[in-house]
Amino acid sequence: MIQSQADFLIFDNTVALVKKLSARIRDVLSESLRRQDHASLAASGGTTPVPLFEALSYIDLEWGRIVVTLVDERWVETTASESNEHLVRTYLLKDKAAKAGFIGLKTAAATAEAGEKACSQRLREVPLPFDVLILGMGSDGHTASLFPGAKQFPAAVDANSGRICMGIKPLSAPYERMTLTLPAILNSSRIFIHIKGEEKRSAYAKAVKNGPPDEMPIRFILRQTGVPVSVYWAP
Repeated sequence: MIQSQADFLIFDNTVALVKKLSARIRDVLSESLRRQDHASLAASGGTTPVPLFEALSYIDLEWGRIVVTLVDERWVETTASESNEHLVRTYLLKDKAAKAGFIGLKTAAATAEAGEKACSQRLREVPLPFDVLILGMGSDGHTASLFPGAKQFPAAVDANSGRICMGIKPLSAPYERMTLTLPAILNSSRIFIHIKGEEKRSAYAKAVKNGPPDEMPIRFILRQTGVPVSVYWAP
């Protein structure tokens, strides 16, 4: 049986979780900036990270030396409520964090597949490896936009693909997506998985049990040993 390599941290509520996680991210980014000119933060969308983004936006950091990007993006206009870029700009890139640089994944291309080349070129501007990468997890065990069953899924999780991003069409979720590939996600110094609620805790409990990662892509993250992973959960 392949065991999860992640730390699982439990908090009584979202307020306590956000306080600890935002402080941990601050510390990691601060340490990175002591060693290098710039640092990078890759964020995920959804409703779960909104309080975290709010907390980070008020934290004292040299935000002008930090580049923020996304783990994945829905192929919608960046002003749409479904857009992860819109979410990050609304809740994170404000107040003190307004000085941060931002690299979005949505291009002018009609489809995510058609936008892969331009998106890949954009991502070259992000300092790599990602100093901090924040993931969520669906109740089905998907993470980023690595959806099992999608035609592009095998290529997106191929460790030797040489690709940093890919367009993907989920079978069970709306909108075409642009996602960082698995090797791009693992090109990180530190990964945090931020989840909440009993449904996600049950999904995590299933994910750490034996089973193929193709069924629950979060297993690719939990079982690897190259990047430290911490899971932050609250009810």
